[in-house]
Amino acid sequence: MFRPNRYRTHGCGEIRSTHVGETVTLSGWVHRKRNFGGLYFLVLRDHSGIVQVVIDTDAPFHAAAADIRLESVIQIEGEVVPREEGNVNPNMPTGEIEVKAKSFEIHSTAEILPFQIADDIDASETERLKHRFLDLRRDRLQHNMALRSKVISSIRRRMTEMDFFEFQTPILTSSSPEGARDFLVPSRLHPGKFYALPQAPQQFKQLLMVSGFPRYFQIAPCFRDEDARADRSPGEFYQLDMEMAYVDQEDIFAVLEELLVGLFREFTDWHVADAPFPRLTYRDTMLRYGSDKPDLRFGCEIQDISDLFATSEFRAFRSAIDEGGVVRVVPVPGAAGQSRKFFDGIDAFVKEQGGKGCAWIAFPEGADVKGSIAKFLDADLLAKLKDIPGAGEGSALLFVAGKAAEVATIAGRIRLKVADDLDLREKGVYKFCWIVDFPMFEWDEENECVTFSHNPFSMPQGGMEALETQDPLDILAFQYDIVCNGVELSSGAIRNHRPDVMYKAFEIAGHPASVVDEKFGGMIRAFKFGAPPHGGIAPGVDRIVMLIADEPNIREVILFPMNQKAEDLLMGAPSEVRPKQVEELHIRIEMPKED
Repeated sequence: MFRPNRYRTHGCGEIRSTHVGETVTLSGWVHRKRNFGGLYFLVLRDHSGIVQVVIDTDAPFHAAAADIRLESVIQIEGEVVPREEGNVNPNMPTGEIEVKAKSFEIHSTAEILPFQIADDIDASETERLKHRFLDLRRDRLQHNMALRSKVISSIRRRMTEMDFFEFQTPILTSSSPEGARDFLVPSRLHPGKFYALPQAPQQFKQLLMVSGFPRYFQIAPCFRDEDARADRSPGEFYQLDMEMAYVDQEDIFAVLEELLVGLFREFTDWHVADAPFPRLTYRDTMLRYGSDKPDLRFGCEIQDISDLFATSEFRAFRSAIDEGGVVRVVPVPGAAGQSRKFFDGIDAFVKEQGGKGCAWIAFPEGADVKGSIAKFLDADLLAKLKDIPGAGEGSALLFVAGKAAEVATIAGRIRLKVADDLDLREKGVYKFCWIVDFPMFEWDEENECVTFSHNPFSMPQGGMEALETQDPLDILAFQYDIVCNGVELSSGAIRNHRPDVMYKAFEIAGHPASVVDEKFGGMIRAFKFGAPPHGGIAPGVDRIVMLIADEPNIREVILFPMNQKAEDLLMGAPSEVRPKQVEELHIRIEMPKED
């Protein structure tokens, strides 16, 4: 693993019974220490693992070893000896041996720790991030960061083997309206003007296709001024950015599927399904799962049962339908035996999410139907409900009614909550799927206008003819997402490479040609000189590693993450700067007024 030198001949975790009788030199951190009648046992740790070191009572450095604090850095030289019978630790790779110290040197002493490293005791996020250098010494994070390095190396190897060129695109670029807020960098040489850190290398990678490079990739840093989430780091993240010329979306799917199947199988023993992954349309996904990030590890698929209640005597649902709404149900097999408290909890959850509540019925095996609305439904309707997919003996049905978009969201959240509460997700599997046929445009309620729904650089299905003849809200785009276990890894698209189609698409979204020329001038000019059909995708590296490591929070796979407020507590960023620095940039700081 390394070249032996004056500090060590072996890694702490490399010593085995085959080394018994050898003299070794080891360096590392004091992981644990124990005193048995004056005989000290130190557990020494480095990047390779841990090993037990014995300090005899008559050793000249006994007092120094006794006083040393945990996490101090020491160097020892000693003989590898077998542990006494009964003291072997089968839970340690080095548990059959120990090192009897002959010399002891302190390289640096540690202050009192803000939290323990060896015991993996939970510390507050603030303490962990403020002392991230200590947090990273923990075995779990050491494993995660090593995994991240190996995953990125594997990605590079696999992409190169598939004939992709690796290029680095600019970090300082121009601001463009791509959805999230830009991080802006004021220019010293050009007063009043700003660079922007790239939200993604979108325009540059398309320009590479126009420049004649058929396949490009990059482990690209991206910067977006947006709030943190469990699967999103605030400020910056890394993605596997790729673009291909002369392809349709199935060509891109094939490349990414080959990459992901190989990558996940290399680093985990969980089951990874063979390619091709399922293709689900956006419309169907929103109906069946209430989300465009469906978790396929469990069933409970949402179903529209508006037709069953359209002529029903149950007025609450019938009136919702008469007002243009829908009734949808989440079937939960095996849930009929749950307590009233369980169903009341779902109802309270829906109200917390902004819904009106959740009605329910259950079909206990060998017993009469029960539930909050059971007495309002006739026998014929109950029989039809019992026959819907996912229902039947022993099942429960959870109902929501209202406007279609609101109901879809609420039903999707109910489905996930039920999976959490009843532990329904299949274990040890990665279930991928593609979401396709996203709408090109959507209606902006706040501004009362048509706007882009996904990526403005996407090619509309049907091209110029669709833009000129169809209702904008009916036009689909060659846009797609790749999802794994309910986590969106990436969005992608076949690009709009024709200037006339791009001008028309932006016109429909309320942006005249002058805006396209101003905001995307470099790319639109390039397209006027011959642009091949092309498309791409950019799965998030952080999210890939998070899934492979089976971590619930993306912070656990990032070396130096920010907190939820986009603050770097270790380095103290963002920070104030000297007045001279502000003056050189020709800007003035005006603090917000206090309420």
